[in-house]
Order: sequence, then structure tokens, then C-alpha cells
Amino acid sequence: MKTIKGPALFLAQFVGDKSPFNSWQSITKWAAECGYIGVQVPSWDKRLIDLDLAAESKNYCDEFKGQAAMNGIVVTELSSHLQGQLVAVHPAYDTAFDGFCPEHFRGRPAARQEWAVDQVKKAITASRNMGISEHATFSGALAWPYLYPWPQRPTGLVETAFDELAHRWMPILDHAETNGVDICYEIHPGEDLHDGDTFEMFLERVDNHARCNMLYDPSHYLLQQLDYLDNIDIYAERIKMFHVKDAEFNPTGRKGIYGGFQAWADRAGRFRSLGDGQIDFGAIFSKMATNNFDGWAVVEWECAIKHPEDGAKEGAQFVKDQIIRVTPHAFDDFAGVEYNEAENRKMLGLES
Repeated sequence: MKTIKGPALFLAQFVGDKSPFNSWQSITKWAAECGYIGVQVPSWDKRLIDLDLAAESKNYCDEFKGQAAMNGIVVTELSSHLQGQLVAVHPAYDTAFDGFCPEHFRGRPAARQEWAVDQVKKAITASRNMGISEHATFSGALAWPYLYPWPQRPTGLVETAFDELAHRWMPILDHAETNGVDICYEIHPGEDLHDGDTFEMFLERVDNHARCNMLYDPSHYLLQQLDYLDNIDIYAERIKMFHVKDAEFNPTGRKGIYGGFQAWADRAGRFRSLGDGQIDFGAIFSKMATNNFDGWAVVEWECAIKHPEDGAKEGAQFVKDQIIRVTPHAFDDFAGVEYNEAENRKMLGLES
């Protein structure tokens, strides 16, 4: 068994143009004041990190980590969620996702994809330079518009989409192998990798690549009505990262899983601050401990109701209360006796 590290905070939802959220120095100081000892860094946000420099210079990475350490903060992982999304974009989403890339790539899907691949590779290299062995990202999506099809999907459509998705990611996975970094895909609606079946379809096509792994976030599973506890046991060997995020699902006679195009606060399924939702984190942390997960418990704050700063402060204490310091010995060791093969055989009636 292993003890999870934490609490840590994913900074993507907090970066802004006002202090203390507008610089690396001030946001790490704020995170520490909230009770965190680690942060997960969105690699696309230049207010926090220069990704080009981080990929080129170990000295820059040492200074980056050192500045955080002065505030009592560890850099737990880098994230390339937005860039990973752009590795595979269905044309229906071209306009919407153009906002994730620099302006001169907008309206140029092929150039945008090439930029995105380069960005993810740089984030992986930067992770190596920081001595970090896991990296968070999205898979992107080609098949997502055909999730619930009418009329029925043409034969082979999904297979072709996943073949292409694997083709695009294989060079990135190989780059991750070269750099000793696990790619952890957040299994997430909107991505082609959105549940266990789709992850396995992809994993098969990348030849069970050792660097193809999961970022586990139970909130996305609750909203799909997927068994988020069983998922931990099924994918224990592939779960290398953990977002601690709560959610609730309260269907009515008017709405269910699909949400009726309503705003987040009015959906049957919605994300909540930690402790305000329905997820059984006691069971999750127990399974993580018994399955030897020794990564970070990273709070990803998303809530339709509560103020983010309140959610962040409450989340740090929530995770502290959930982390299980695993026992080094069995509770009944006091009644144990020394090993004696002859006595054991005698107890089993094996001695004549």
C-alpha cells in the first residue's frame, strides 16, 4: 500500500490578470496560504510559465521550481489540456477550438494541429527537465459528434476515427518514452477517450504503449453514471494521476445526463466543490491506497455555485482529511508468532 501525496491544486481555473493570480510568485504563495503543498501547472498560460524556455533550459526549470519551493510549493505536474485538445479536432469544432491557439494559426486546422503536437512534446520535455514523470492532457476528438447517432453511424466510422487518433498520438507517446514521462489522458466527455471502453480502443491501437495512461477524475464518471470505484480496480496499473473533483447527479422528469442545453447550475449533473457533491471520496482514497497509487491528489475546482477561492481553501483541508497514512504493519501483529514450518505442518495435520 502507498500513501497519496497532497494536497495539490490545479491552477488553470484560478489564473487571472489580478493579483495574486497573475504571476508564478504570487499564485504559489496564495496556494500555500490556502493549505496546498503542490500545484499542477497549465503549460499554455504565459503568466505562469514560458513553455519554450522550460523545454530548452533545465536552469529555467530549476529556477521555476525553486521559486515555488520558496513558498513551500512543489510542482506536481504540467498540463497541456488545451494543446492536447487540438491534436485532433472534428471540423464541427474548428471555430470553437481556434481560441485555444495563437491567432496566426486560427482558420488553419493543419497548421494548428502541427503547433499543438509541438506544444505537447515541449510540455513533455519540460516535464523531464523538471524531474516530473507524469503529464496531464486531453486526447482530442474526431468521433465525438457521432456519440449518440441518428441516423446510425456508417460501418467503420468509429474505427477509422480511432485509427487516426492513434496515428496522431503515437509519435508523441514515443517522445514521452524517450523522456521517461507518462502521458495521462484525462478521461473526459468531449474527448474521444471519455470512458473505459474508448480508452481501451485507443490503447489497443497504440500497441498497449507503456506511456499511455489515465488521469482519474471521478466527477466525469458520476455524470456519465459509470461506476467510478470499479474503474479504479480495472485500471489500477494505468491510473497515474488523480483529479479530486466532486459532482452530483439529480435527474428530474425534465432532464437527465444530457443536460437539456442548460447552464451548469440548471443541469441534472453538475460539478460541485469538494464535500458538496455525491462522490464517495472515502472509498476512492481507500482504493487508491490499497492499489498502491503514490501520486498526487490534485484538487480541480469547478463548481456552479460556490466562489472559487472558498472552494480552493475548503478543498485543501478536505484532501488532507481524506489522505490515508497507510499502516506499516497489520493491526493484529501483536498476537502473531514467529514462523515455524514444523509447527505449521503440525497444525495442518500433515505430520504423522
